[in-house]
Amino acid sequence: MKILVFSWKQPSMAKSQTSVGSEEPSSSRPWESYHTVYTSAKAGMEGVDKEKVQRIVYEMSKGSKYFENEEKKEAYMKQKIENMRAQYSKLTPQDISHHQKMADKRILELEATRDLSRIWLHVDMDAFYAAVEALCNPSLKGKPMAVGSMSMISTASYEARKFGVRAAMPGFIARKLCPELLFVPVDFQKYTHYSDLTRKVFQNYDPNFLAASLDEAYLDITTVCEERGITGGEVAEELRQSVHLETGLTCSAGVAPNRLLAKVCSDINKPNGQFVLPTDRSAIMTFISSLPIRKIGGIGKVTERILNDVFGITTCEDMLQKSSFICALFSRSSADFFLSVGLGLGGTDTPQYKMRKSISNERTFSATEDEALLFQKLVDLSEMLSADMIKEGLFGRTLTLKLKTISFEVRTRAVTLPSYICSSEEILKHASKLLKAEFPVSLRLMGLRMSHFSDDKNGIPADPTQKTLSDFILSGDASGGKMSDYRPLVSDVCDNTFSVNLNCCPTYSAETSCDLRDSSMENQTSDSTFSCRILRNINEELNGTVVPQSSEPGAKVHEPTNTDHKMKSEKIDSYTGQLEACHRDSWKNGFSCVADEAGSISDQKQFFVWVDDYKCSICGIELPPSFTEERQEHSDFHLAERLQGEESGNNHRSFVRQQRAAQKGHTGSSGRQKKKQKSSPTASKYVPIDAFFVKSNQNF
Repeated sequence: MKILVFSWKQPSMAKSQTSVGSEEPSSSRPWESYHTVYTSAKAGMEGVDKEKVQRIVYEMSKGSKYFENEEKKEAYMKQKIENMRAQYSKLTPQDISHHQKMADKRILELEATRDLSRIWLHVDMDAFYAAVEALCNPSLKGKPMAVGSMSMISTASYEARKFGVRAAMPGFIARKLCPELLFVPVDFQKYTHYSDLTRKVFQNYDPNFLAASLDEAYLDITTVCEERGITGGEVAEELRQSVHLETGLTCSAGVAPNRLLAKVCSDINKPNGQFVLPTDRSAIMTFISSLPIRKIGGIGKVTERILNDVFGITTCEDMLQKSSFICALFSRSSADFFLSVGLGLGGTDTPQYKMRKSISNERTFSATEDEALLFQKLVDLSEMLSADMIKEGLFGRTLTLKLKTISFEVRTRAVTLPSYICSSEEILKHASKLLKAEFPVSLRLMGLRMSHFSDDKNGIPADPTQKTLSDFILSGDASGGKMSDYRPLVSDVCDNTFSVNLNCCPTYSAETSCDLRDSSMENQTSDSTFSCRILRNINEELNGTVVPQSSEPGAKVHEPTNTDHKMKSEKIDSYTGQLEACHRDSWKNGFSCVADEAGSISDQKQFFVWVDDYKCSICGIELPPSFTEERQEHSDFHLAERLQGEESGNNHRSFVRQQRAAQKGHTGSSGRQKKKQKSSPTASKYVPIDAFFVKSNQNF
């Protein structure tokens, strides 16, 4: 068993990571300021000649579209830093004192939430894709190898990392760094198989483990340690051995009181090692004091640059020392995150299960404008997306196409379909239309994402908080109130109480209404029975016939005449007046409800952006830039929400206009006629039956 000590070894390539142009380059050594994701360090890259890597990456990138895109991002980043520096310089001593008090108060509140009762384990497979390929092909063992192609590398073996080769690096740059580098094509089916084997092992220690990706997971091992009387380190050692026996692969583990620290710990002794952080506050604060901020999940290159260049923050301990400035210049949620990092706080409870909001896949390839080749890529993506959806039993309506051009510009197109789909044929049909709209274009990445899911195959709502139509009807109102609080109003009668015939007016079915409502409604008949009687009479007469009350055979049906039509119109006015007198309040409330709903739809059309690169401009939620997948799903959520609103907007607007027309007509008939109305056979006093009902503002 290794003796674990609290020391942090800063990798040689991880010092002061910045972006392009963050330092003033000398005329003879311009690469010294060129810091991209390609030059940042990963586990296994200790001792790499950083200057050599920078120089080769610079020389191979200069003049390319990637280089131009990095220069644009650098210009934007410099402007953002200058703006924050200007705000920083405007802070007066009184401002700093005020924000320091706020920060101290918030630190005490956050400290009170510290939970040291749980033991979390983060397990991370070692160079997963490359290790799987070496396991399947033993001739690759011990050789510098990368999974990917000359366009992009997905994973590099530890032998290749010694040369500076890493994931997310173009293959042609990697080959320049390591001429002996071997390339192996990506095989996700193989990686998924081995991932499933590892997860079977994880379930033995935590049935509710959280899978972060194919090759990493979080496990709450508190119960296992208590039941078996062993330490977290012993569980980690046992789990790693079990994974090796089951798969032949190695993994690294980190044990800590929360998930944030456990992930950091799993990276310390990679590969095939582990690190245990004791469940003790003093040990945590000692550990976090010298920890580089870039090691924290959620703090990427951009955030690190801002914190370093504006505030001089390089370690997690600096977060607390500069807490007043953080509270002054960042939003509440961002400041809380940074202060929590400084305190070594992280998630300790098992997150509640959340239904999937979207499912996607994307692939990077050599830049091309060949339409036939691009359509073939789209076929492959459609088949993969369909297979993933079928595996999880998902059907979606909103399809999003993601494209990255040769100039690294990211474009997205989306469409919301009239029905839910999951077949590759349907996905391809609609995705092809989205792609054709972009031609001509040269692309280097393509992706498909499906969202706005329906109920699953078992009929359970995709979102547990989303009410079904049956729940809405049985509960009596859209808010889910109890039936004991339900008061029958005309606006509460649902659309299911009508059997629609396209060739005539809707006919009211009292039997359907009674069946759908709870038995507790039987005693509540004063208003609802009156309303139903009126509606029944209206429907009978609008259909042009009066059903005979006698049950004797041969009962004669009254044929409508011109006089009958006139009487019918007068009776409708009478019924309308009775309804308005009985339910004037609910009638008015119904109009305001629809008007509010129409307003909310228009509000969703505002442009979606990340304010300060963190805050959603629509709902205000904040996500760090490195949370790429979460930000994409959040963007899809608003996109689907907006498209749904646009779909239903026309119906709502037409209904509002119909209601206004009904109100205007009623006002004109009740008051003194100041202007003689022109008679017309079409200008009758007929009021459509659905005007007596305020439609729900829920989307079903």
